[in-house]
Amino acid sequence: MIGIEVVRQDPGLVKANIKRKFQLEKVKIVDKILEKDEAWRKLKGQADALRADRNKVSKEISEAKKNKKDVKVLLKKAKEIPEKIAGLESKAGKLQDEIQEMLVSIPNLLHKDVPAGKNDKDNKVREVIGKPPAIEKPKTHIELGEMNGWLDFQASSEISGNGFYVLKGDLALLNQALISYARDFMVKKGYEYVEPPLMIRSDVLKGVYTKAEIETMSYKIDGEDLYLIATSEHPMIGMFIGKMMNHTQLPVKQTAYSMCFRREIGSHGINEKGLWRTHQFNKQEMIVLCHPDDSWKYYEELLKLSKELFKSLEVPIRENESCAGDLSDLKARGSDLEIWRPVEKIYQEITSVTNMTDAQARLLGIKFVDKDNEKKFVHTLNNTAIATSRALVGIMENLQQKDGSVKIPKVLQQYMQGKKVIGGAGKK
Repeated sequence: MIGIEVVRQDPGLVKANIKRKFQLEKVKIVDKILEKDEAWRKLKGQADALRADRNKVSKEISEAKKNKKDVKVLLKKAKEIPEKIAGLESKAGKLQDEIQEMLVSIPNLLHKDVPAGKNDKDNKVREVIGKPPAIEKPKTHIELGEMNGWLDFQASSEISGNGFYVLKGDLALLNQALISYARDFMVKKGYEYVEPPLMIRSDVLKGVYTKAEIETMSYKIDGEDLYLIATSEHPMIGMFIGKMMNHTQLPVKQTAYSMCFRREIGSHGINEKGLWRTHQFNKQEMIVLCHPDDSWKYYEELLKLSKELFKSLEVPIRENESCAGDLSDLKARGSDLEIWRPVEKIYQEITSVTNMTDAQARLLGIKFVDKDNEKKFVHTLNNTAIATSRALVGIMENLQQKDGSVKIPKVLQQYMQGKKVIGGAGKK
């Protein structure tokens, strides 16, 4: 959500930003906001004038009583003023609610370097790291998992239905190795480790998801004002709702591990077995709350961390920056890291870094007091350190050997009792 002051100061900028995102239907909303804002300021001015009159009348009553004059007229006037103020404030409050509702629908101001474009087809590849392996007749992670006895989709289907999985043996251990490695990696980079609740209240969720996203992505707990979390970013940000911090407390840099749950209803869906898109998965997340002046510095830091982590896993990746039309309304800039899929011969998303500047903080009321004692909104950023299910896919498919075994990246071997290869002829 952008601030009303931005619309007041430069409505042309706001309209141009809307057009960059191909949301032409929202241009008229800017004019409506300005109309309602003008009416609100007029009502506020009238209420302020009445408050001044009330103070003046109070003094006149006091003077009249001292001089033993009749105060009936003045008392009547003094009695009427609060009712008039209340009426004006009621109208102003209603207008303010309407303005806030419209501001929520206006997209965040995009960074100047966000690529032009309407959808994901217009996203821009910024960097390619690593070379796709030359694998003769590569197998999918499903084939590798089933031939080695690591994946049991029949059991998961009987237990939970479509969109779940059972990990066994060395693949289950590799999953835990990824969790441990990602945690240690982030902690060594100076991020505080957090383990958040796996359920979240609706008032927190509404500050991080749109209504449509809540309906299509979130599992609701029946009879409770609670949802299963879709990412640990949400409860981490939720810890700061309504908080007023001191500038000396910034930046806040945290990383969290959690199980995550997503319904995945709609265009993506879950219509095939595998680990790529599932209802339940493991994730290590990172967030930053910072001073607005440091916002883009931390955007680059988060992006660099993802590249370093996946490069250390010895898999080929690329950075793909989201174009204007592909960014959700809270985002000012965002990039995905994508991993190479040898069978399909395509890159697919494994992490997503986002800078929401102050848009999310405005929704959640997260502020700080700067060195000049001014209250300002923090900037919020987030990034996926790793979603282990997709990392498993990348490792299995890119580090597979002819016999169906899989090489273990060097950085993970210490978490795998020193194993350098799993599966294959011996199906270990």
